[in-house]
Amino acid sequence: MRRVLVTGGGSGIGRAIAQAFADDGDAVTISGRRLDALEETNGGRGMTCVACDVTDEAQVAALFGAPFDVVIANAGAGAPMKMRDLPLEQWNSIINVNLTGVFLTFRAALQTMQAGGRLIAMASTASLQGGPNISAYVASKHGVLGLVRALATEVARDGITCNAVCPGFVDTPMGDAAAEGVAKRFGISQEEATARIVSGNPMRRMIRPEEVVAAVKFLASPEASMVNGHALSVSGGEV
Repeated sequence: MRRVLVTGGGSGIGRAIAQAFADDGDAVTISGRRLDALEETNGGRGMTCVACDVTDEAQVAALFGAPFDVVIANAGAGAPMKMRDLPLEQWNSIINVNLTGVFLTFRAALQTMQAGGRLIAMASTASLQGGPNISAYVASKHGVLGLVRALATEVARDGITCNAVCPGFVDTPMGDAAAEGVAKRFGISQEEATARIVSGNPMRRMIRPEEVVAAVKFLASPEASMVNGHALSVSGGEV
């Protein structure tokens, strides 16, 4: 039985990942800012739920009382805004959650992680390309991918791998919120807004959470022992 940690496990992709590993019989710990959301993810599966802000060094360190075999840094945040209107406070907040949170999580994990360990970051297609009105988000996710590639070279001789999963728009509450924002901005229907945000995906649809889960599970598997420093795009060909 592997010990698996999923940050940002209270909803969306994190919830789907955590439930999939738990259903496979792994010992799963989920963290997030809202304990009630974590308990909803758990749903009687026996997960350990820990309230944790990934930008808080002490809180993150406290997650690692014992080694984890798989650590999935999934916690993230973002809000659309034109660069010229972006307050420094919001810039810092997004960078802190999306990039510093991954750094703190992986650094703490490496204090006890053994050979065969897997570090996996949720990086998004925004780590591979730019996009309008999301400069802080894109910058943070590019930083995540850079961190993954650098760390992969450090941990390789320890028998640990570090990789990133890069989804496009996923059918989650965050994906719905993105469509709602587009609908409001352009005065169009939710359906039209969804079509617009997935227009860069040649398959012209939202990605299903289980499709992202499959990528994460592969990177966590023994069969992926020689996949290291990789950005696995789950985007229907967008990237």
